[in-house]
Amino acid sequence: MYIQTEVSSNMNTMPTGTPANVATEPSTPSKAKVYLTILGFTALFTLIFKQLINIFGTIRTKKIILEKGKFHKFPLISKTILTHNTATYTFGLPHKDDILGLPIGQHISIKENIDGKMIMRSYTPTSLDSDTHGQFELLVKTYPNGNISKFIGNLKIGETINACGPQGNYEYEVNCRKKLGMIAGGSGIAPMFQIMKAIYLNENDKTQVTLLYGNVHEEDILLKKELDAMVSGRPDQFKIVYLLDDPEREDWEGETGYVTLELMEKYIPKPTEESVQLLICGPPRMVGTVKRNAVTMGYPRAKPISKMEDQVFIF
Repeated sequence: MYIQTEVSSNMNTMPTGTPANVATEPSTPSKAKVYLTILGFTALFTLIFKQLINIFGTIRTKKIILEKGKFHKFPLISKTILTHNTATYTFGLPHKDDILGLPIGQHISIKENIDGKMIMRSYTPTSLDSDTHGQFELLVKTYPNGNISKFIGNLKIGETINACGPQGNYEYEVNCRKKLGMIAGGSGIAPMFQIMKAIYLNENDKTQVTLLYGNVHEEDILLKKELDAMVSGRPDQFKIVYLLDDPEREDWEGETGYVTLELMEKYIPKPTEESVQLLICGPPRMVGTVKRNAVTMGYPRAKPISKMEDQVFIF
């Protein structure tokens, strides 16, 4: 038959030793398979590209804002009133992932033209770079005769402060001391709170902290909720003693009066203990009294300008 003859002819033309049921050339992929392969590679490339954009986009936009000696304007984005004359002010950074770039224990300086005079004051943020991006917080007590404090107190949302930093000689490092004794008055709690917060948020930091915190009235105690939470969370590591000039209730459980030598000897670590440091921040009169009491306890006399390595540091 014709078909048999045709097959026989084809078989005769094959090279010797080549099986009749094996193709002599590789088969060509179908158009559908080629299309699916291209589509798969395209999807994979797109996914990788998007991930790279996310990674490098974050790195590009997240940056430290503060530059030593250079002033920046920061807009007020929110205000939380704490007492009749104290509030927490939240200021925005250029981008949501930006950080202020302030070492723990240091502060910023705010400069403004007040009645034709350039006035500058220092403030320690209560926020940390590690837990706050795109903004930072200042705890400010507005005084009747204050310059910058009144300026900040009168700010409306969207208005700005002119600030620079970092400033200061204290830069806390994890476990740099075994014990910290802190004495603060009023809004002087700000640098103490910042250091305590950094210690509390780091489980590897075993620094023991004792804070003696004085105010006039109970309602003047700032950040009490946050401070008490640290004590509740780590009672073996944090101890806080509240001190009021004149308590208004008989069941007041804290101390009463001013920061005396007796109170300091009762609560503050002894200067002879291993790796201990005394930190002080508050009104000038209180600071002066504490410095004298510290010398009586055996601490070295505080230097006019405190350094990180000093056993007594004045903010």
